[in-house]
Amino acid sequence: MTAGHKITIEQGTEHVRVVRDGQVVAESSRPLLLRETGCPVRHYLPPEDVRTDLLTPSDTTTYCPFKGTASYWSMPGAKDAVWAYPEPKDAVAQIKDHFCFYEVEEAG
Repeated sequence: MTAGHKITIEQGTEHVRVVRDGQVVAESSRPLLLRETGCPVRHYLPPEDVRTDLLTPSDTTTYCPFKGTASYWSMPGAKDAVWAYPEPKDAVAQIKDHFCFYEVEEAG
């Protein structure tokens, strides 16, 4: 890793929910919390807790030198709003195939 750059992943216990246009897209009590230098905390949700039937695969990919290549999915009215790392780098292997959304709310 680059000097000063750090990524940590921990098992979250809070209940989180993703809602789009009044419809629950994902809901989980077992998110992985990824903290990365210079970035907001991201919730990575297990695929079993995501309504993948509401997601459309995108051709978009991005590369992070710390996490690897991300694949993206869109929702109606929200292009590339969801991403995952199908083959993450070893240092972040826990997030493999977990979905991350730009907007996640704690459900309490």
